[in-house]
Amino acid sequence: MPPRPNKVARRPVELDLEDPRGDALADVLGVSLLRNALYKRIEARAPWGIRLRTHERAVFYLIARGAGRLEVEGERPLDLSVGDAAFLPHGTGHVLRDALTTPPLDAHDGRRCTEPGPRKLGGSGAPTSILTGFFDLGGRPPSLLASLPRVVALSPNDRATAPWVSATLQLLLAEAAHPGPASMLVLQRLADVLFVQALRSLATTGGTSGHVCRHPGIAALGDDAIREALGLIHQRPGAHWTVASLGTQVGLSRSTFAARFTELVGEPPLEYIARWRMTRAAEFLRDTDLAIDDIAARVGYESVPSFSRAFVRFRGERPGAYRRSARERARLDAEPTPG
Repeated sequence: MPPRPNKVARRPVELDLEDPRGDALADVLGVSLLRNALYKRIEARAPWGIRLRTHERAVFYLIARGAGRLEVEGERPLDLSVGDAAFLPHGTGHVLRDALTTPPLDAHDGRRCTEPGPRKLGGSGAPTSILTGFFDLGGRPPSLLASLPRVVALSPNDRATAPWVSATLQLLLAEAAHPGPASMLVLQRLADVLFVQALRSLATTGGTSGHVCRHPGIAALGDDAIREALGLIHQRPGAHWTVASLGTQVGLSRSTFAARFTELVGEPPLEYIARWRMTRAAEFLRDTDLAIDDIAARVGYESVPSFSRAFVRFRGERPGAYRRSARERARLDAEPTPG
């Protein structure tokens, strides 16, 4: 006789969704990296050179074949060979060329182009293939990213480079050498991964130099207590945090916590909290239809007037005006470029 079915109701098992912005760095990148765009692959032959003016965005290069010389304002020239990548987190003005004696051409963004084939550059000498693009940081970067060095270099041959960074570089090179369906999407996602890995590398080793990072902001992620405090702030930006309560949460006295946080992050805890609340508020205004009083409550303000005053202090305009201007910019960006 077959067993009788169990008539007792059982509560379904919940499979919780992982929050992709569950820690401080993930949250910062979730807000800041609004767009990762790749330029058409550059196929250059010596003599070749390009100059880009300063932009408010992170620029990156990956040498897929050949070699290049990267000259960044205020930094020593950097020689790049096959597999080497370089990030300019602040979009600092720079020159990339085959040799010091080659005069560079000014370069700027062009129209979105669906025509096949790379962008060709230079003369008829030795070839160099370059993957390049940018991450749009949406204007002023958050505190954790504000004090990054002008250039971050990654090389699969550098002993200080973590194995997973080398693996990502190799995947990028392989995809660039043998593109397939949706290859551009694959390259964009791998570039995302490489940028995050570069930031994590800075937090723990100072990049490829092997020294502890001394840049305020990203260095905070290498300190267990301050990283934990940042995680709490980013998980609950609307909570009524105090310096004492955060210190208690991470096992430090009020004074020790305040001093260490300020040293590593680059600003006092309450200033960081206020700035991050306005960053999240700007995201809500830009990307949702939430009412302003709802947004104010979500970021820890009990009244709209106090929220508006804080928003003006950090963003320079009232919340409603920011929402209108942000949507107008998005509309213009979505329109095709004439010609």
